[in-house]
Amino acid sequence: MNPKVSIIKCKTYAPSLVEEAVRKAISSLGGVSVFIKPGSVVLVKPNLLIAKEPEAGVTTHPEVVRAVIRILKDIGCRIFVGDSPSAWGNREQGVDEVHRRTGMKRVCQEENVILVKFNKRRWHGKFPLTTWLDNCDYIVNVPKFKTHNITVLTGAIKNLFGLVPGTFKAELHKNHFQADDFSRILVDIYQKAKPALTVVDGIVAMEGDGPGTAGKLRQQGLIIAGTDCLAIDTVLAIIMGILPFDVPTTKEAAKRNLGVANIDSISIIGEQLKDLNPKPFLPPSAATLTKRLPRPVVELLKKLIKIRPYIEGENCIKCCFCARSCPTKAIKTEKERMIFTYAKCIACFCCQEVCPNSAIKTRKSLLAKILGL
Repeated sequence: MNPKVSIIKCKTYAPSLVEEAVRKAISSLGGVSVFIKPGSVVLVKPNLLIAKEPEAGVTTHPEVVRAVIRILKDIGCRIFVGDSPSAWGNREQGVDEVHRRTGMKRVCQEENVILVKFNKRRWHGKFPLTTWLDNCDYIVNVPKFKTHNITVLTGAIKNLFGLVPGTFKAELHKNHFQADDFSRILVDIYQKAKPALTVVDGIVAMEGDGPGTAGKLRQQGLIIAGTDCLAIDTVLAIIMGILPFDVPTTKEAAKRNLGVANIDSISIIGEQLKDLNPKPFLPPSAATLTKRLPRPVVELLKKLIKIRPYIEGENCIKCCFCARSCPTKAIKTEKERMIFTYAKCIACFCCQEVCPNSAIKTRKSLLAKILGL
Protein backbone atom coordinates (compact mmCIF):
# COMPACT_ATOMS: atom_id res chain seq x y z
CA MET A 1 0.00 0.00 0.00
CA ASN A 2 1.12 3.56 -0.66
CA PRO A 3 2.24 5.39 2.50
CA LYS A 4 -0.06 8.16 3.72
CA VAL A 5 1.08 11.68 4.57
CA SER A 6 -1.49 14.08 6.01
CA ILE A 7 -1.16 17.83 5.48
CA ILE A 8 -3.42 19.91 7.69
CA LYS A 9 -3.62 23.71 7.80
CA CYS A 10 -3.01 25.44 11.13
CA LYS A 11 -2.43 29.19 11.04
CA THR A 12 -1.20 29.87 14.58
CA TYR A 13 0.07 28.16 17.73
CA ALA A 14 -3.16 28.83 19.62
CA PRO A 15 -3.47 25.65 21.75
CA SER A 16 -6.96 24.72 20.63
CA LEU A 17 -6.11 25.16 16.94
CA VAL A 18 -2.90 23.14 17.24
CA GLU A 19 -4.59 20.27 19.05
CA GLU A 20 -7.42 20.21 16.52
CA ALA A 21 -4.93 20.13 13.62
CA VAL A 22 -2.71 17.43 15.14
CA ARG A 23 -5.74 15.27 15.99
CA LYS A 24 -7.06 15.67 12.45
CA ALA A 25 -3.65 14.83 10.97
CA ILE A 26 -3.35 11.62 13.00
CA SER A 27 -6.97 10.52 12.68
CA SER A 28 -6.80 10.91 8.91
CA LEU A 29 -4.00 8.33 8.92
CA GLY A 30 -6.28 5.85 10.70
CA GLY A 31 -5.94 6.95 14.32
CA VAL A 32 -3.08 6.72 16.80
CA SER A 33 -3.95 3.20 18.02
CA VAL A 34 -3.25 1.85 14.52
CA PHE A 35 0.44 2.66 15.04
CA ILE A 36 0.86 2.59 18.82
CA LYS A 37 -0.54 -0.09 21.11
CA PRO A 38 -2.72 1.33 23.89
CA GLY A 39 -1.03 1.31 27.28
CA SER A 40 2.49 1.22 25.85
CA VAL A 41 5.55 3.27 26.85
CA VAL A 42 6.31 6.05 24.36
CA LEU A 43 9.24 8.43 23.88
CA VAL A 44 8.18 11.73 22.30
CA LYS A 45 11.20 13.20 20.48
CA PRO A 46 10.95 16.94 19.63
CA ASN A 47 13.71 19.16 18.21
CA LEU A 48 15.24 21.06 21.16
CA LEU A 49 18.30 22.45 19.42
CA ILE A 50 19.28 25.30 21.77
CA ALA A 51 17.87 27.42 24.59
CA LYS A 52 15.60 29.76 22.65
CA GLU A 53 11.98 30.68 23.24
CA PRO A 54 9.33 29.09 20.99
CA GLU A 55 8.86 32.40 19.15
CA ALA A 56 12.41 32.10 17.76
CA GLY A 57 11.21 29.23 15.54
CA VAL A 58 14.36 27.19 16.19
CA THR A 59 12.75 24.37 18.18
CA THR A 60 9.57 22.31 18.03
CA HIS A 61 6.79 24.42 19.48
CA PRO A 62 5.60 23.11 22.87
CA GLU A 63 1.93 23.27 21.84
CA VAL A 64 2.58 20.72 19.10
CA VAL A 65 4.23 18.46 21.69
CA ARG A 66 1.30 19.04 24.06
CA ALA A 67 -1.16 17.94 21.38
CA VAL A 68 0.83 14.75 20.74
CA ILE A 69 0.98 14.03 24.49
CA ARG A 70 -2.79 14.39 24.87
CA ILE A 71 -3.49 12.05 21.97
CA LEU A 72 -1.18 9.43 23.50
CA LYS A 73 -2.90 9.90 26.86
CA ASP A 74 -6.22 9.06 25.20
CA ILE A 75 -4.98 5.49 24.71
CA GLY A 76 -3.41 5.19 28.14
CA CYS A 77 0.25 5.46 27.16
CA ARG A 78 3.05 6.15 29.63
CA ILE A 79 4.87 9.10 28.07
CA PHE A 80 8.41 10.44 28.25
CA VAL A 81 9.67 13.51 26.38
CA GLY A 82 13.34 13.94 25.50
CA ASP A 83 16.02 15.18 23.14
CA SER A 84 19.78 15.77 23.24
CA PRO A 85 20.26 19.46 22.43
CA SER A 86 23.42 20.95 20.94
CA ALA A 87 23.80 22.94 24.17
CA TRP A 88 24.85 19.79 26.05
CA GLY A 89 27.92 20.57 28.17
CA ASN A 90 27.45 24.36 28.17
CA ARG A 91 26.87 25.40 31.77
CA GLU A 92 25.26 28.73 30.87
CA GLN A 93 22.98 27.19 28.27
CA GLY A 94 22.70 23.60 29.47
CA VAL A 95 19.92 21.10 29.06
CA ASP A 96 17.89 22.44 31.99
CA GLU A 97 17.97 25.90 30.43
CA VAL A 98 16.96 24.44 27.05
CA HIS A 99 14.00 22.71 28.69
CA ARG A 100 12.94 25.92 30.44
CA ARG A 101 13.30 28.41 27.60
CA THR A 102 11.80 26.23 24.88
CA GLY A 103 8.65 25.83 26.97
CA MET A 104 9.08 22.06 27.11
CA LYS A 105 9.46 21.93 30.90
CA ARG A 106 6.25 23.90 31.41
CA VAL A 107 4.20 21.74 29.04
CA CYS A 108 5.48 18.49 30.55
CA GLN A 109 4.67 19.72 34.05
CA GLU A 110 1.19 20.83 33.02
CA GLU A 111 0.52 17.52 31.26
CA ASN A 112 2.09 15.47 34.08
CA VAL A 113 4.59 13.64 31.88
CA ILE A 114 8.30 13.10 32.49
CA LEU A 115 10.88 15.21 30.67
CA VAL A 116 14.08 13.15 30.46
CA LYS A 117 17.75 13.73 29.75
CA PHE A 118 19.71 11.30 27.60
CA ASN A 119 22.35 10.55 30.24
CA LYS A 120 22.93 6.90 29.34
CA ARG A 121 23.87 5.39 26.00
CA ARG A 122 24.27 2.12 24.18
CA TRP A 123 26.58 1.75 21.19
CA HIS A 124 25.18 0.68 17.82
CA GLY A 125 28.25 0.20 15.66
CA LYS A 126 29.68 3.64 14.82
CA PHE A 127 27.40 5.64 17.10
CA PRO A 128 25.74 5.55 20.53
CA LEU A 129 22.02 6.08 21.04
CA THR A 130 20.14 6.91 24.21
CA THR A 131 19.08 3.92 26.29
CA TRP A 132 15.59 5.40 26.35
CA LEU A 133 15.15 3.55 23.07
CA ASP A 134 15.53 0.33 25.07
CA ASN A 135 13.15 1.55 27.78
CA CYS A 136 10.29 2.58 25.47
CA ASP A 137 8.06 0.58 23.15
CA TYR A 138 7.66 3.34 20.53
CA ILE A 139 9.09 6.66 19.39
CA VAL A 140 6.89 9.52 18.25
CA ASN A 141 9.07 11.88 16.23
CA VAL A 142 8.09 15.58 16.41
CA PRO A 143 10.53 17.56 14.21
CA LYS A 144 10.55 21.21 13.23
CA PHE A 145 10.38 21.97 9.48
CA LYS A 146 13.68 23.77 8.77
CA THR A 147 16.49 24.08 6.28
CA HIS A 148 19.97 22.81 7.16
CA ASN A 149 23.37 23.92 5.88
CA ILE A 150 24.65 20.35 5.45
CA THR A 151 21.59 18.20 4.76
CA VAL A 152 19.49 20.95 3.05
CA LEU A 153 16.42 19.83 5.03
CA THR A 154 16.07 18.91 8.68
CA GLY A 155 12.81 17.05 8.92
CA ALA A 156 11.70 13.55 9.82
CA ILE A 157 15.00 11.69 9.33
CA LYS A 158 17.44 14.38 10.47
CA ASN A 159 15.53 15.02 13.73
CA LEU A 160 16.54 11.56 14.95
CA PHE A 161 20.17 12.72 15.25
CA GLY A 162 19.08 14.05 18.66
CA LEU A 163 18.90 10.44 19.88
CA VAL A 164 22.70 10.54 20.00
CA PRO A 165 23.54 11.62 23.57
CA GLY A 166 25.53 14.68 24.51
CA THR A 167 28.87 15.50 22.97
CA PHE A 168 28.96 12.37 20.81
CA LYS A 169 27.14 14.36 18.12
CA ALA A 170 30.21 16.58 17.77
CA GLU A 171 32.39 13.49 17.26
CA LEU A 172 30.12 12.25 14.49
CA HIS A 173 30.29 15.67 12.82
CA LYS A 174 34.08 15.58 13.01
CA ASN A 175 34.39 12.04 11.62
CA HIS A 176 31.66 12.34 8.98
CA PHE A 177 31.67 15.99 7.91
CA GLN A 178 31.01 15.51 4.17
CA ALA A 179 27.28 15.82 3.41
CA ASP A 180 26.95 12.36 1.86
CA ASP A 181 28.93 10.65 4.62
CA PHE A 182 27.05 12.47 7.37
CA SER A 183 23.75 11.58 5.70
CA ARG A 184 24.71 7.90 5.72
CA ILE A 185 25.14 8.09 9.50
CA LEU A 186 21.77 9.84 9.86
CA VAL A 187 20.07 7.12 7.84
CA ASP A 188 21.84 4.47 9.95
CA ILE A 189 20.25 6.09 13.00
CA TYR A 190 16.85 6.15 11.28
CA GLN A 191 17.18 2.41 10.54
CA LYS A 192 17.83 1.71 14.21
CA ALA A 193 15.22 4.05 15.67
CA LYS A 194 12.33 3.73 13.15
CA PRO A 195 9.69 5.94 14.81
CA ALA A 196 6.14 4.64 14.85
CA LEU A 197 4.69 8.05 14.01
CA THR A 198 6.03 11.46 12.94
CA VAL A 199 4.25 14.78 13.43
CA VAL A 200 6.02 17.77 11.85
CA ASP A 201 5.71 21.29 13.25
CA GLY A 202 5.42 23.27 10.03
CA ILE A 203 3.27 26.11 11.35
CA VAL A 204 6.29 28.40 11.38
CA ALA A 205 9.05 26.90 9.25
CA MET A 206 12.60 28.08 8.60
CA GLU A 207 14.40 28.85 5.34
CA GLY A 208 17.88 30.12 4.48
CA ASP A 209 20.81 29.27 6.76
CA GLY A 210 19.00 26.97 9.18
CA PRO A 211 18.67 25.20 11.50
CA GLY A 212 19.66 27.82 14.09
CA THR A 213 19.26 31.54 14.61
CA ALA A 214 20.87 32.39 11.25
CA GLY A 215 17.82 31.03 9.41
CA LYS A 216 14.79 33.08 8.39
CA LEU A 217 11.33 32.28 9.70
CA ARG A 218 8.57 31.54 7.22
CA GLN A 219 4.87 31.32 8.00
CA GLN A 220 3.87 27.97 6.48
CA GLY A 221 0.76 27.15 8.50
CA LEU A 222 0.96 23.36 8.31
CA ILE A 223 1.00 20.22 10.44
CA ILE A 224 2.34 17.24 8.50
CA ALA A 225 2.06 13.65 9.78
CA GLY A 226 2.82 10.11 8.66
CA THR A 227 4.60 6.90 9.52
CA ASP A 228 7.10 6.78 6.64
CA CYS A 229 9.85 9.34 7.38
CA LEU A 230 11.17 9.10 3.83
CA ALA A 231 7.73 9.89 2.39
CA ILE A 232 7.36 12.82 4.82
CA ASP A 233 10.74 14.27 3.86
CA THR A 234 9.80 13.86 0.19
CA VAL A 235 6.68 15.94 0.79
CA LEU A 236 8.66 18.55 2.76
CA ALA A 237 11.19 18.85 -0.09
CA ILE A 238 8.43 19.50 -2.60
CA ILE A 239 6.89 22.13 -0.30
CA MET A 240 10.37 23.73 -0.16
CA GLY A 241 10.44 23.83 -3.96
CA ILE A 242 13.34 21.40 -4.41
CA LEU A 243 13.68 17.88 -5.77
CA PRO A 244 13.45 15.18 -3.07
CA PHE A 245 16.86 13.77 -4.05
CA ASP A 246 18.43 17.19 -3.50
CA VAL A 247 18.20 16.14 0.16
CA PRO A 248 21.09 13.69 0.76
CA THR A 249 19.32 11.81 3.57
CA THR A 250 16.35 11.22 1.26
CA LYS A 251 18.62 9.95 -1.50
CA GLU A 252 20.44 7.60 0.89
CA ALA A 253 17.26 6.25 2.53
CA ALA A 254 15.69 5.64 -0.88
CA LYS A 255 18.78 3.76 -2.01
CA ARG A 256 18.31 1.44 0.97
CA ASN A 257 14.56 1.00 0.25
CA LEU A 258 13.64 2.39 3.68
CA GLY A 259 10.43 3.98 2.48
CA VAL A 260 8.90 5.76 -0.49
CA ALA A 261 10.49 8.78 -2.17
CA ASN A 262 8.31 8.84 -5.30
CA ILE A 263 5.64 11.48 -4.76
CA ASP A 264 3.29 9.68 -7.17
CA SER A 265 3.34 6.67 -4.82
CA ILE A 266 2.48 8.69 -1.69
CA SER A 267 -1.16 9.21 -0.72
CA ILE A 268 -1.59 12.84 0.32
CA ILE A 269 -4.50 13.44 2.71
CA GLY A 270 -5.89 16.88 3.48
CA GLU A 271 -4.26 19.83 1.71
CA GLN A 272 -2.91 19.00 -1.73
CA LEU A 273 0.60 20.05 -2.73
CA LYS A 274 -0.59 21.91 -5.80
CA ASP A 275 -2.76 24.16 -3.63
CA LEU A 276 0.01 25.24 -1.25
CA ASN A 277 2.11 28.38 -1.56
CA PRO A 278 4.42 27.67 -4.53
CA LYS A 279 7.12 30.18 -3.50
CA PRO A 280 10.36 28.17 -3.04
CA PHE A 281 12.25 28.27 0.21
CA LEU A 282 15.41 30.37 0.36
CA PRO A 283 18.13 27.67 0.24
CA PRO A 284 20.89 27.30 2.83
CA SER A 285 24.14 28.88 1.61
CA ALA A 286 26.52 25.98 2.19
CA ALA A 287 24.19 23.31 0.82
CA THR A 288 24.18 24.93 -2.63
CA LEU A 289 27.75 23.76 -3.12
CA THR A 290 26.98 20.06 -3.00
CA LYS A 291 23.61 20.51 -4.70
CA ARG A 292 24.77 22.35 -7.81
CA LEU A 293 28.17 20.77 -8.52
CA PRO A 294 29.00 17.07 -9.02
CA ARG A 295 31.07 15.57 -6.20
CA PRO A 296 34.15 14.94 -8.47
CA VAL A 297 34.18 18.63 -9.43
CA VAL A 298 33.89 19.67 -5.78
CA GLU A 299 36.81 17.37 -4.88
CA LEU A 300 38.94 18.71 -7.74
CA LEU A 301 38.34 22.35 -6.88
CA LYS A 302 37.76 22.09 -3.14
CA LYS A 303 40.73 24.33 -2.31
CA LEU A 304 39.24 27.11 -4.43
CA ILE A 305 35.50 26.58 -3.88
CA LYS A 306 34.74 27.22 -0.24
CA ILE A 307 31.76 28.32 1.80
CA ARG A 308 32.88 28.92 5.36
CA PRO A 309 31.45 30.33 8.58
CA TYR A 310 32.62 33.64 9.96
CA ILE A 311 31.67 35.77 12.96
CA GLU A 312 29.80 39.00 12.44
CA GLY A 313 31.26 41.09 15.23
CA GLU A 314 28.32 43.37 15.93
CA ASN A 315 26.04 40.41 16.73
CA CYS A 316 28.58 38.40 18.73
CA ILE A 317 27.95 38.46 22.50
CA LYS A 318 31.14 36.48 23.35
CA CYS A 319 29.16 33.59 24.85
CA CYS A 320 31.73 31.12 23.43
CA PHE A 321 29.07 28.51 22.57
CA CYS A 322 30.55 28.32 19.06
CA ALA A 323 34.02 27.46 20.42
CA ARG A 324 32.65 24.85 22.80
CA SER A 325 30.59 23.15 20.12
CA CYS A 326 33.31 23.09 17.43
CA PRO A 327 34.34 19.44 16.83
CA THR A 328 37.84 20.38 15.64
CA LYS A 329 38.49 23.23 18.10
CA ALA A 330 38.83 25.70 15.22
CA ILE A 331 37.47 28.67 17.20
CA LYS A 332 39.17 30.43 20.08
CA THR A 333 38.95 33.65 22.08
CA GLU A 334 41.66 36.19 21.37
CA LYS A 335 41.66 39.72 22.79
CA GLU A 336 37.90 39.49 23.48
CA ARG A 337 37.21 38.37 19.91
CA MET A 338 36.20 34.98 18.56
CA ILE A 339 38.77 33.85 15.96
CA PHE A 340 38.52 31.03 13.39
CA THR A 341 41.51 28.85 12.48
CA TYR A 342 40.34 27.90 9.01
CA ALA A 343 43.03 25.24 8.58
CA LYS A 344 41.08 23.25 11.19
CA CYS A 345 37.57 24.20 10.04
CA ILE A 346 35.61 21.36 8.38
CA ALA A 347 32.59 23.56 7.53
CA CYS A 348 30.20 21.46 9.60
CA PHE A 349 28.45 24.69 10.72
CA CYS A 350 27.96 23.41 14.27
CA CYS A 351 29.02 26.90 15.38
CA GLN A 352 26.23 28.52 13.38
CA GLU A 353 23.76 25.94 14.66
CA VAL A 354 24.33 26.72 18.34
CA CYS A 355 24.87 30.49 18.15
CA PRO A 356 22.08 32.12 20.17
CA ASN A 357 22.39 35.53 18.51
CA SER A 358 22.70 34.94 14.75
CA ALA A 359 26.36 36.02 14.82
CA ILE A 360 27.69 33.21 12.60
CA LYS A 361 27.28 33.94 8.89
CA THR A 362 28.60 32.27 5.72
CA ARG A 363 31.29 33.61 3.43
CA LYS A 364 31.99 32.35 -0.10
CA SER A 365 35.33 32.18 -1.85
CA LEU A 366 35.79 34.17 -5.06
CA LEU A 367 35.35 31.11 -7.31
CA ALA A 368 32.19 30.09 -5.44
CA LYS A 369 30.80 33.56 -6.09
CA ILE A 370 31.78 33.44 -9.78
CA LEU A 371 30.05 30.08 -10.16
CA GLY A 372 26.94 31.52 -8.55
CA LEU A 373 26.95 29.09 -5.63
